[in-house]
Amino acid sequence: MGLFRAKGVVYKPVENVNLGPDSDESYIKANVKAPRMAGFLAKIFAWFLESRIFGAFLLHILKRNNLIHKLVTNAELEESPIYVPLHPFEELNEKEVKHVNSDLSPSEQVQQAVGCLPPPSEKIVNGLKPSSRRWTIMDYSKAYSSGEITPCKVAERLVAAIHESSSPPLDMAFFINYDAEDILRQAKESTLRYQRGEPRSVLDGVPVAIKDEIDCSPYPTTGGTKWLHKFRPCKGDAFCILRLRSCGAVIIGKTNMHELGAGTSGINPHYGATRNPYNPGMISGGSSSGSAAVVAAGLCPVALGVDGGGSVRMPAALCGVVGFKPTFGRVPHSGVLPLNWTVGMVGVLAGTIEDAFIVYAAINGPVPSHETSVIPPPKVYFPMLQSTNSVSDITLARYGEWFNDCSDDIRTCCSLALHKLSEKYGWKTVHVTIPDIEAMRLAHYLTIGSECTAALSSYLEKLDIAESGWDVRVALSVYGAFSGEDYIKAQKLRNRQIQFHRNIFTKADVIVTPTVGVTAYPILNDALQTGELDYINGAALVRYQIAGNFLGLPAVTVPVGYDRKGLPIGLQFIGRPWSEPTLIHIAYAMQTLCISEYRKPQAFYDLLKKD
Repeated sequence: MGLFRAKGVVYKPVENVNLGPDSDESYIKANVKAPRMAGFLAKIFAWFLESRIFGAFLLHILKRNNLIHKLVTNAELEESPIYVPLHPFEELNEKEVKHVNSDLSPSEQVQQAVGCLPPPSEKIVNGLKPSSRRWTIMDYSKAYSSGEITPCKVAERLVAAIHESSSPPLDMAFFINYDAEDILRQAKESTLRYQRGEPRSVLDGVPVAIKDEIDCSPYPTTGGTKWLHKFRPCKGDAFCILRLRSCGAVIIGKTNMHELGAGTSGINPHYGATRNPYNPGMISGGSSSGSAAVVAAGLCPVALGVDGGGSVRMPAALCGVVGFKPTFGRVPHSGVLPLNWTVGMVGVLAGTIEDAFIVYAAINGPVPSHETSVIPPPKVYFPMLQSTNSVSDITLARYGEWFNDCSDDIRTCCSLALHKLSEKYGWKTVHVTIPDIEAMRLAHYLTIGSECTAALSSYLEKLDIAESGWDVRVALSVYGAFSGEDYIKAQKLRNRQIQFHRNIFTKADVIVTPTVGVTAYPILNDALQTGELDYINGAALVRYQIAGNFLGLPAVTVPVGYDRKGLPIGLQFIGRPWSEPTLIHIAYAMQTLCISEYRKPQAFYDLLKKD
C-alpha cells in the first residue's frame, strides 16, 4: 500500500478463533521502535513533534512503525465497538463468601470485612518478626484501642518521617503535597474518639495517602502537573475520600505521580522522581508511584491510586506491595480527574491483601446519581478469609508464551509461586491462548490517549506548553495524532477481547500472569529535569496490565519474591467481572505461602515502635 498506508490485519471472527493450547494464533511481542530519550534528546524530539512542518509526518511514521496502522487503524474486523466496559452483574456462586447489604455505611462495611478476617492466632503475619514486616490496619487499631500509642503520637512520627524522606540525602519524592497541621488536627480528633471509647472503625487514626489524581481537601489536585489545578480547582472530597473520612482514616497528603499519568516510571520533572524504597536508585513505577512507595516504606499501611493502564499494579509490583483494582464501576469515580474515564479505576495499594480488602470495603458503594450507569447496582460479596483453605477447585488460566515474555528472574519466581499454589491447595492450571495481545495493548493506548486529550482539550488551548514536562509534551503530541477512525477501531478490538476473555472464564476462575515484564530499573540523571521516553521498558511494564483496564476486569498483584538484585517481583491474578471475593481469596492464599520470605526495604519507617 506504499509509504503512507500500511496494510491492515484481517481478523477472523471471534467464533472461529481457537483459544486452546493448540491454537495456531501466534503471539506477537511488543514491536517498540523508539530509542530511550531524555535530557536534550527528549527536548529535540518534542520540538520536532510539535513542529507544523515535521510533526504530522513524524507522528505518521511512529504510528506505522509501531504497528498501530497494521493492527488497529487499517485492520478489518466485524465486531461492533464497545465504548464502555460496563458488565451486567451476574451471580457467580463464589465459594466462602458472604453477601453484604448495599445500605450499610462505610464503617459498617469495614466492620463486616473485619469479621471476614482470620482470628489473630491464625494470622499468617504472626510468624514474622515485626522488624521484617509492615504494620497493618489491625496493628494500628489494636495499638490505639489498648492505649499503647495514640494517633497523635503516630502523626508526630509520620510528619517527621515525611520531612526526612523528602529532604537530602534521601529525596525520595513520595509526596507532591502534605500539610503537617492538617495531619495533626485529624490525629487529635481521632485520639479524642479513642479516649471516649468511640472509634468510628478499625480505620480510625490509620494514616492513608492519596494519589494526586483524586480530589481531597485541603489540597489542590495537580495530576502531577504544575498547571491543571489552576484550571480545575478542587471543590471538595472525592466520593472515596468521603467514605474513608467517615471511617476515621487520617488523610496524610497527596502522593507523587507520573505527570498526567502519562508514563510508567514515576519520574516527575516538577516534583521529583519517586524512588523505590528497596533501592532508592531505582524507579518506583507509575503512575501511582508515590502511593506504592509510601506503603513500601512503612509510612502508611494503605494508599489510594488510580489504575488506567496498570497504574496501581505496576508500582505495587515494583515496590513489593499489594495492588488491587476492582471491576470497572465497582467504586464510584466521582471526584477523580477525568483523564481516562472508560479505562481508569480507583485502586488500593497495601502492605497485605487484608488491608487492601478493608479499604476496598470502605470505598466501594452505590454509584452517585450523577454518574450514569446502564446496569443495575452490583451486589457486594466479601470473602471469608478464615475459610480460604476450604476454597477448592480453583482453576488458573495461563497463556505460556505471554507468561514467559519477561525477564528470567521474574519467569522463574512466578512459575515457582504457581507451583506452590498447586502443591498447597491442589488448584490446577489450564493452558490457554489469548489472541491479539499486542493489538489490545495498542488499542488501549489509543483509547487512553484519546480520552486524555478529550478531557484536557479546553485546558490545553489555554496552556503554555512550557509548563509541561518534555516527556508529557511528547505524549500529548502522540495522543493528539489519534483520529476518530483510530478510536472506533480500538473499541471494536475491545469488544473482540471482551468476548475472548468471557470464553476463557468459562474454563478458569482467573488468568494468572507476572505483574510486569521487568523489575525496577535505574533512575538516570538525564531524566530528572525532562522526564524520560523509554518505550521499550514501558511496554515491558504494561505487558500484563491491559485487560484489567481496557476490559474493565478486576485484578490484583501480590509480592512473591525478589530478583537477583533484591528487587521485588509480583504475580497477578485477573478475574471475571465482579469476582473480587475470589480474587482476594486467591491473593490471600498466595500471600500466605510467600509472606515469611518478605524483606524489609532499605528506606523504612516504623511508626508503631515502642520508645
